[in-house]
This record gives sequence, structure tokens and C-alpha cells, in this order.
Amino acid sequence: MAHFYLDETLQSASVGDRVAITGQEARHAVTVSRLAVGESIAIGNGAGLVARGTVVTAEHAELAIEVVEVTEAPRRTPGIFLAQALAKGDRDELAVQAATELGVDGVIPWAAARSISRWEGAKVSKGRDRWAAVVREASKQSLRAWLPDVLDLATTKQLTRLAESARMLVLEPTAALPLSELEPDGRDIVLLAGPEGGIAPQELDALAAAGASIVRLGDEVLRTSTAGPAAIAVLNVKLGRW
Repeated sequence: MAHFYLDETLQSASVGDRVAITGQEARHAVTVSRLAVGESIAIGNGAGLVARGTVVTAEHAELAIEVVEVTEAPRRTPGIFLAQALAKGDRDELAVQAATELGVDGVIPWAAARSISRWEGAKVSKGRDRWAAVVREASKQSLRAWLPDVLDLATTKQLTRLAESARMLVLEPTAALPLSELEPDGRDIVLLAGPEGGIAPQELDALAAAGASIVRLGDEVLRTSTAGPAAIAVLNVKLGRW
């Protein structure tokens, strides 16, 4: 099993350096993963830098490695962003988790018209923090050099403005145009995945008027937790990521 940990404060690393994780990350590594001296792990900063090495200290307060390899991955362009509608239960979080594992570059919480779940007041920061935690854990599991961004809660009106600079693709099962027929044009891609009740007609009209493309994945109607990740898989092939 590969072990990958994050330390966002890590600025640089060279072969032979001693790099450590502390706090909860170290405690988890020692008590849950039971890492010991002599094992090999990787530590990244979530911004492309990854240091791999052998564990030389394994304590609850600190786990340190002696670096044997350093890699720096550039941020991929164009980027893929998922505007995921808020959904009841943990369905939106499941979408965010899978999207992270599949290589999404950022996620946008979307307060869609038909979203049953609502982030209001203190729930706005609490919900965003929860998504950030999901993204972080999924990034560690999938050994991602870059930690996806978690953007602020957006309304449909705010999302229409993104269509001016990004290529916006709205996932709608009744659309005539298959996602698989679209070709990349170099712009960042913003995928919109609606809530359980689908995207409201007035929202579809507003997004289309702003320049968004309304597309479908296939004949099946997917849950809000799977539509976005499925579309990301298609785009990974289109962009040559896979």
C-alpha cells in the first residue's frame, strides 16, 4: 500500500534532506497506518512538490524521512473544474471525493434552484471546510501532487459569468449533444452537475444564453453523485490525461 502525506508548508526539498510531518498527520501515520523506521513514503505540499524517502523517525509527534527522490509536477492545463450542486445526505461529498480521485483541478459548491440541501449562515463555511477535508483525504489516497481548489459557494447567476472565460459544459440527460463528441479548445472546463431533481429549465436557459454547452453523457440518467465524475473520466481521455 502506498503511503502519501501532505504538508502544505513544505517549500522545497533535495535528496538527502530530512522532511517531516507533525501533528495529526504524524499520529495517524504511526498509530493507524503503523508506519515504522525503514519504510518508504512520500510527502507532498499539494502544489506539485513531492519528496519520497525512507522513514528515519516514527513517533506520535513527528514522522520524518530522509529524502531519496524529489519530483515537481506542473499544474495541468487546461484545468477541469466541477460545479457540483448541493445535494442531500452525502451525495455531493461522494461526487467531490470521486472527482478528486479522477483528477479534477477544483470544485465549486453550487446552490442550484432545486438543491434540497442549503448552505446558509454558519453552514457556508462549515460546508466548504467539509468539502476541503474530503478533497484533502481523497488527494492523499490517490497520491495527487496537486491539491484541488475548493472555491466559494456560487449561485447560478455567478456561474453564468464563468462562461465568458471558461468552457462551460452543463450535464443534462435530455440534451441532444453527447459530451464525447466535443473537442477541447484550450480553455479551462467547468462542468455543471445538477441536484437530485435536475437543473431547473430557467437555469438551463440562462446558462445556454451565457454561452454554456448543454451536453449529455449517455442514455442512462445518473445520480448527482456519479454524473460529474463520469464526465471527468470522459474528459480525461479527450485531454490526453489518460
